[in-house]
Amino acid sequence: MSETHTGVTTPPIDGFGRPAEPVLSCGEEHEDCGIRDVLDRIGDKWSVLVLVELAAGTRRFRELLRAVPGISQRMLTLTVRRLERDGLVHRTVHATVPPRVDYVLTAMGHGLTLQLKALADWSAGHREAIADSRRRWDAAHPEADIR
Repeated sequence: MSETHTGVTTPPIDGFGRPAEPVLSCGEEHEDCGIRDVLDRIGDKWSVLVLVELAAGTRRFRELLRAVPGISQRMLTLTVRRLERDGLVHRTVHATVPPRVDYVLTAMGHGLTLQLKALADWSAGHREAIADSRRRWDAAHPEADIR
């Protein structure tokens, strides 16, 4: 941090006019800011797809299975269990024959879907810029294969 002549502390600026310090800062006592928990949950192959489907409303297990292409029954079971364990999904078992199981997002799950939407919007808004950057980088580094 640097101090101005007014005594107000401001972050140092890099060569592009941006703060030189990371915007995401947790302090020394919290090394990963909880970001590992977030990545554990949304970084797997299926959780985001299940959350997006549940954002539309309550779904039965079979509805989720049909709505998420490519997911197996076993993986859907594991995914909804993890989401339930993390407090993002609520599971209701109805005492019918055969048993009916419904899944719905909790308030915390809805909060996460809002963040996922913001991330998806950012991605859509930058899709062309990212593709252009990748093309330029690939052209400048033909020997690198990082796909």
